[in-house]
Amino acid sequence: MKTLFFPGLGEYSRDTRRLIEIVLQPLLSNSEEDAMSQPRSDFRRELEARGVSRREFMGFCSAMAVMFGLPKGATAMIADAIENKPKPTLVWVNFQDCAGNSESFLRASKPSAADVILDLISIDYHEVIMAAAGHQAEENLHHVVENQKGAYLAVVEGSIPTGANGVYCTIGGRSAVDIANEVCGNALATIAVGTCASFGGIPAASPNPTGALGVSDAVPGLQNLINLSACPVNAQNLTATLVYFLTYGRLPALDKLNRPLFAYGKSIHDNCERRAHYDTGQYVEQWGDEAHRDGHCLYKMGCKGPVSFQNCPNVGWNDNTSWPIACGHGCIGCAEPDFWDKMTPFYAHLPGFPGFGTGSNIDKIGFWASIGVTTAFAGHTLVHLGKKLVGTGADHPPEGPPARADEGGAE
Repeated sequence: MKTLFFPGLGEYSRDTRRLIEIVLQPLLSNSEEDAMSQPRSDFRRELEARGVSRREFMGFCSAMAVMFGLPKGATAMIADAIENKPKPTLVWVNFQDCAGNSESFLRASKPSAADVILDLISIDYHEVIMAAAGHQAEENLHHVVENQKGAYLAVVEGSIPTGANGVYCTIGGRSAVDIANEVCGNALATIAVGTCASFGGIPAASPNPTGALGVSDAVPGLQNLINLSACPVNAQNLTATLVYFLTYGRLPALDKLNRPLFAYGKSIHDNCERRAHYDTGQYVEQWGDEAHRDGHCLYKMGCKGPVSFQNCPNVGWNDNTSWPIACGHGCIGCAEPDFWDKMTPFYAHLPGFPGFGTGSNIDKIGFWASIGVTTAFAGHTLVHLGKKLVGTGADHPPEGPPARADEGGAE
């Protein structure tokens, strides 16, 4: 495969330039055979050429297995699938969006999307980074839909406006609704990346003048649809979804909102690093106070973690450097449907809390949680002292044989 030079990439980081070049290489190659994957026997050589060692690759596979909650042997299965299975074709369409999900994916480096994921898939259409434009670009999309019907993966970024017959978003003279129905309707599976594509997101916020909808509502009846909501999507969750599909040939287990359980099965609150402060009733009362500096719970400052489901505490952002709550800012619930309407105002806490009964609120919960923890510690201490007093356990044997009733040792 010859190496092509792509001008105009100097303003990007080295990793991003390398990623874009890898993506554009197959799109600009002279032959279709050259554009497709090399024999999988060369996979390890390709990784090494790009600076990825075998140890790093197996570490990536192990991380994927852990994310899915799979047993130890799954690491080898994932590695075998990545190395030996043929590449699936992927088309990535953008509608009513800010391209933030594309940016999130492009800037991922741990695990490196450039060195791993783009060796797993063949991206034949992506409006943000593809070199083709105009009629040539649309021909690429039409070629995939017609010739690989039911065999390619579709990724949708952005909401789909349905108002005024779809006039608010048109590409090549066609409405987003029309394109989505064709592309998603003929795909093997559809992945909606970001909250806009999943549920309508910010464009669908009241009064929703463009009639923006998520993929499931704009293209009803899709069988293999997975929503990777968040604003933007976490690149590690997209990476994991693609790896799971490549390994098992099916989508992972989903929740009622069609989100993968491995990423959205628990609330932010469940795994939050500040959960202990919540349980003991320690809250930030105002920005910059001592409790804020000490890392106490941000619920009273508007954190929506208890009603938001995603794995941010586990995988973090920016190569797991940090995430909003670790930085001292509450969760705004961006992965949930209608978050812009239901979670606002972002800096006022929700008085109700599901799971503690009707009428419960954070002020009462904090008090009773602290009482419960205090009682538990007190109970533990009393039990421990009781054991010492009665002399039970190997460390405190009785000083003499137990007295017999007939010897007056017991009444």
